[in-house]
Amino acid sequence: MNDQIQDFIHYLVVERGLAKNTIDSYERDLKKYAQFLEHVEQLTGFNDVSRVHILSFLKHLTDQQKSSKTIARHIASIRSFHQFLLREKVTEQDPSVHIETPQVERKLPKVLNADEVEALLSTFDTSTPFGVRDKAMLELLYATGIRVSELVNLNLEDVHLTMGFIRCFGKGNKERIVPIGRIATAAIETYLQQARSILTKKNKLDHALFVNHHGRRLTRQGFWKILKKLANEAKIEKELTPHTLRHSFATHLLENGADLRAVQEMLGHADISTTQIYTHVTKARLKDVYNQFHPRA
Repeated sequence: MNDQIQDFIHYLVVERGLAKNTIDSYERDLKKYAQFLEHVEQLTGFNDVSRVHILSFLKHLTDQQKSSKTIARHIASIRSFHQFLLREKVTEQDPSVHIETPQVERKLPKVLNADEVEALLSTFDTSTPFGVRDKAMLELLYATGIRVSELVNLNLEDVHLTMGFIRCFGKGNKERIVPIGRIATAAIETYLQQARSILTKKNKLDHALFVNHHGRRLTRQGFWKILKKLANEAKIEKELTPHTLRHSFATHLLENGADLRAVQEMLGHADISTTQIYTHVTKARLKDVYNQFHPRA
């Protein structure tokens, strides 16, 4: 069974060009699925799988108290996999055809308000190269709404400060151009002029824009630690993740009258329905303001 899963993973990499995190998610889901079929259902091949076996696996996930979002993701992985097997004539039928996806509750993303963003972006000790770097990273993250993976993968040649934009590669390695404002531009210029050369003394060959104390490319985990420390210093009580700044970027743009299509383009969303969640956030914020200030609310 593992051979068929690896063939499918190879197809996702070569023909569909999906992002590494997406492919890793498919592989995890399908290995768990195959393990259940082998050890619980005693099956030896995917051609023996029926709709009943898939439903049994989904009940197993429910019994483990997996969320509807997690179960929906597993169904999507299983459905894509069985379609692939049928197309490649590995199996004679697709048992996932009539499996219904559970209704996924869409939670509104958590965002920072303008005061909280200001507090966060004022906590840096810019007398050190690390503080200068951290200010440049967070100013850029809030100015562009890029993902943390896109941030740490930026190279020097991806930043065009005189023209006011960066080039990044999102999910599926899709390239997009995102404008940056003057404050983020100034912070990056200061970092490049005053801090990066100090941090790269041990490793001058790295083309990464943002580097750690070894002069090597900063990792996602490294950025998480920095953000957690800054959130504590800024006394922000909300749960703060790198994606919170992305959510805040989109919400604040829409609150100030930005076009939904433009925000979709900047975020790199393939489907505008993904971007529309932020319109619900702005409506929820309006309702909160109304309830707080209207005398008859």
